[in-house]
Amino acid sequence: MKTIVPILFLLTSALSLAGSSLKSSYSKTDAIQQYAVSRMEAAFNQNADYPDTRVRLKVDGSIVPEGFKTSVSDHGSGLLVEISGGDSDGLLYGVMEVLEQLRTAKTVLSTEQSPRFPFRAIKFNLPYVPYRDGTALRLHAETCRDLAFWERFLDMMVDNRLNSLTLWSLHPFHLMVRNEKYPEACDLSDDELADWQAFWRELFRMAKARGIDTYIVNWNIFTSPAFARHHGLEDYLQNPSPNYIGPGNNSPLVVDYMRTSITQVIDTYPDLTGLGASIGERDKNLEQAERVQFVLDTFGAGMKAASRPIRFIHRLPFGRGNQSSGREGLTTEEMTRQSIESLDIGSPIITEAKFNWSHGHSSPKLVKIHGGPMGSTYWDPKPTEYSIHWMIRNEDFFALRWCEPDFIRKHIELNGHDYVGGYYIGSESYIPAKDYMTAPEFISGYAFERQWLFYKAWGRLLYNPELSDQFFINACRERYGDAGEALFAALKLGSRMPLRLGTMFDFSWDYTLYSEGFLSYNAKSNPENLITVEELVKHRTLDPDYLSVADYCDLLAQGKAVPQGRISPLTVARDLTRDGREALELLQPLLAQDNSKALTVELADAQAWAHLSLYFAEKLRSAVAYKRFLDSGEADHGRKAVQALRRAVSHWEDLAAVTDPVYVEMPVATIYRYEGETALTEEDTRTFHWKKLLPAVRDELEMVKLKISGQQ
Repeated sequence: MKTIVPILFLLTSALSLAGSSLKSSYSKTDAIQQYAVSRMEAAFNQNADYPDTRVRLKVDGSIVPEGFKTSVSDHGSGLLVEISGGDSDGLLYGVMEVLEQLRTAKTVLSTEQSPRFPFRAIKFNLPYVPYRDGTALRLHAETCRDLAFWERFLDMMVDNRLNSLTLWSLHPFHLMVRNEKYPEACDLSDDELADWQAFWRELFRMAKARGIDTYIVNWNIFTSPAFARHHGLEDYLQNPSPNYIGPGNNSPLVVDYMRTSITQVIDTYPDLTGLGASIGERDKNLEQAERVQFVLDTFGAGMKAASRPIRFIHRLPFGRGNQSSGREGLTTEEMTRQSIESLDIGSPIITEAKFNWSHGHSSPKLVKIHGGPMGSTYWDPKPTEYSIHWMIRNEDFFALRWCEPDFIRKHIELNGHDYVGGYYIGSESYIPAKDYMTAPEFISGYAFERQWLFYKAWGRLLYNPELSDQFFINACRERYGDAGEALFAALKLGSRMPLRLGTMFDFSWDYTLYSEGFLSYNAKSNPENLITVEELVKHRTLDPDYLSVADYCDLLAQGKAVPQGRISPLTVARDLTRDGREALELLQPLLAQDNSKALTVELADAQAWAHLSLYFAEKLRSAVAYKRFLDSGEADHGRKAVQALRRAVSHWEDLAAVTDPVYVEMPVATIYRYEGETALTEEDTRTFHWKKLLPAVRDELEMVKLKISGQQ
């Protein structure tokens, strides 16, 4: 992924402090090394108790890109640290490793590391011409134009070894250039466009100086609203939303506008690493061959006409024929592979495939991508012009902090094949910029900083999956002292809850599952879309190794044992109960002490996951008993169903109680429903909070009691 940069000139800098000193030698002409040294100097400025340290940075072509090796020896009363990197990125990561050891141990040990995957990306949906709409996304507009936000975000990416920032928008080109051939496409004033361009240039420059690649990814086929108005494309006047799925215009005019815009964007922003394209959104009137040709005629031709080569992200199709979902099929897969391999842009193509559709935090087994099961066409035979990259979409938890390193390690073990180049992590319905969820008195920074363990777990394990849990425990202890170890253990136990729900409750697009809210847009048995006992009874599982409630009850009715290797709903309930109770026991001593505001909200999240675990466990027990009652009419099964559901209600009441002080009611991204090809917007005033669902949770208990009593 990265280019090895030789050292051209060495500069020695010295920073003398009251109790420590730092001397470093590095390339004066290399922006990444300059940034690395600036991070060292800032750390020594803040920590006068660090040992006197002399650091030498050296590029070593025998080390893989982004890899590094540190050699530590005594130097007088201090340390001599020699960092060799396969490139400047490797040197930067070596510096960050040294600083990490100094923070936690006040000394440095020799080490050698190299990246497991060359592509470790964040998917960041922009609030400008967004894929989804609504207050929950629009409220980030100001924050996402603030370069101070991006400086903190990019620093976080460096800390966590995340090396690619992918920025997603339906059609951002008119916010980046005034197309020389079609100036009418940009209706910004010269001053407004200049402000936008200054923003993009500085963002891309800051990322490049940190060894982070940047990509602009769009959906197809869209134009700017001004272009649509000028050329009479009436259907596009309703874009960007809600009609982000529907017919698209692939006329020569639109193709030429896209092609020239792509070329001009590449030439205008030399620090932009690449572009990305989607197949399967606003092009439902086109057959797959036409969709493929559109990408070749716009992105392919536009990149070749540019003054420099760039990297390219090619999203795998969402369906076959003229559909935006449904299994691709062998013909579509073969056609797409041929088109990717024909692009010939001078560097390998980066693909994107949604791992388990919109809910990557479910089973670590690949069951489907967007649309359905995936064949082996893309990797058999092993490709040479591209590699597969898994998109771990997260539409399952936006508020509650999450960290389960074992899940990530297992994911890499099962899916890190030799044809896999890396991962993306991110959401379609959540932008991690402005913190709009936390109660004002507990807000301490940007939204992404709330989920610091999420980014640390994914980023660091994608770089080095051999990291043990002790690394994350140390990170928690660094923040919260002795409380850190118990906090991590409790969060890890609770963070299994959404994984189990995603495994037990099959899904498709974004809102078919929202695990931290126990909601599904497909759950129609109540107006709040709560996943009820009845929904659990009729719903199939994602992972075929897991028995659904209905299938398990059928086995019981037939007097059959659970087949070897299959997992029953009651086994899942047992594990949820064990983890939930253990997490609450770990947290109890911490809750009895006087805690900082930062620790208070982390403890609340750990408690919330524990109560959600216990709630889910009782719902599964109730669902099994309810189904057995429906099948047999036996009163004892009905009584057990009600008892379990009553316990579930109690756990939800506890959940509402622990989240009420630290969370406000949160706006949620707009949901669309369709009548034919027309998207109708749901009201944009919906908010979420666990306490708001208490009436629905309690009503379910009364409804089940009523149905059972009516059938006895």
